[in-house]
Amino acid sequence: MFAQVITRYQAQLQPTFNTALKTPLSLAIGVALSCTALQAQAASEASVYNEIPVAGANVEYLGDDAIDPSQMPSDAFIAQQAQLFLECTEVQTSAARLACFDKVAEQGKTPSYTMSKQPVDLAKTLKTTISGKPQVVLAQEDIDEASAALDAEQEQTNTSLSTVGLTKREAKVLEEVGVTQEQIERYSPLSLAYDLDQNSERGTWTVRPYRPTYVLPLFYTFDPNLSPTPSNPDEPGETFTSNDVRNTELKFQLSLKTKVGEDLFDTSADLWFGYTQESHWQVYNEDNSRPFRATDYQPEIFLTQPVAADLPFGGRLRMLGAGAIHHSNGQDDPLSRSWNRAYLMAGAEWGKLSVVPRLWARVNGNSSSDDDNPDIEDYMGYGDIKFLYDLPADQSISGTLRYNPSTNKGAAQIDYIYPLSENVNGMVQLFQGYGESIVDYNHENTSIGFGIVLNDWKGF
Repeated sequence: MFAQVITRYQAQLQPTFNTALKTPLSLAIGVALSCTALQAQAASEASVYNEIPVAGANVEYLGDDAIDPSQMPSDAFIAQQAQLFLECTEVQTSAARLACFDKVAEQGKTPSYTMSKQPVDLAKTLKTTISGKPQVVLAQEDIDEASAALDAEQEQTNTSLSTVGLTKREAKVLEEVGVTQEQIERYSPLSLAYDLDQNSERGTWTVRPYRPTYVLPLFYTFDPNLSPTPSNPDEPGETFTSNDVRNTELKFQLSLKTKVGEDLFDTSADLWFGYTQESHWQVYNEDNSRPFRATDYQPEIFLTQPVAADLPFGGRLRMLGAGAIHHSNGQDDPLSRSWNRAYLMAGAEWGKLSVVPRLWARVNGNSSSDDDNPDIEDYMGYGDIKFLYDLPADQSISGTLRYNPSTNKGAAQIDYIYPLSENVNGMVQLFQGYGESIVDYNHENTSIGFGIVLNDWKGF
């Protein structure tokens, strides 16, 4: 019940971006870096909880249950819960902070934004379909049984809270509230990225991180593309010198998403819009006015559905999804590049390892006479695999793998992210293969970059 007070108060304090998103996309892109800065400041807003009116607070239950005045909590209980919520704000690790809030909320009525989502039980849904009575079977009952069994097992084994990556103060707060290690691990990176276990309090039409937003001031390419293939074979291509395209440049990526709709189709399915922009800037090329060598634009829309299914080697299938993406460089001939794809994806977890495979099909065929890159699938393949391994102390290794077995061409990108200070993470990026940018889709190179990550996401 006290959680309702917190929910109403947070609604007054949390910044919204509804106005920004109703403006043209160009404006959203222009202010996105400011949005990421606001996200980094979210952890410092804990002081607002000091303003919660404890005594005489107007408390209201959600739902139709009648309120027995004798069952109303005392001012002392409300004050105690307020203090616990305040202490939870001191926990900087996202998963641990969410687990802390949920644990405190268990003492009262669960707020609407912490209601557990109901994944689809794939095995039971498939069974009903084969039997001739197709229906979507939710896995909530199985989740409740598993949770009860997990709690019983923890009580039996007396599993202690892992303090790796936590300060002494954070560990003390979590222990006082009664948060278990299993409750923290429930909020995995995959779960937090796509709201698989519960809807985020940010709601719909608010700006969120998508892929990492980073700046790599030092990005070195060992074999720059000096002769990009012309988009029109009837036109001569451009040839650059080593002075025109320097080996060392600055690379940055801007990526954000917003949830368009949630809990669709009488399930926990969510609809998202995402935008990613990656640029290679010849900032050290003073002889040629420091031009942008390449910029990739990738708007997309996709649907995610939480599911529950066991995988070999102790893995769990957590998500199925589908989407469509446009990928272009926004240039004219002879360097114009673009293609459209529809894709299917899944999300799975094996402990600290999260994997998101995608399979795609090109929407516009390669038979068109004005195709900028008719053979792009030979180099970019028919899908990719993104992975993230969560390391101790807020470190992570992530990457993307692509491969076309028919042409024996592909690419691998590995990102290592590590904390430098509060709200600032360092990044090391390695790339080898084809298609680092779409203008270089048929050019093989190796590159390495060093810089910082500007948002709180680890790198899917």
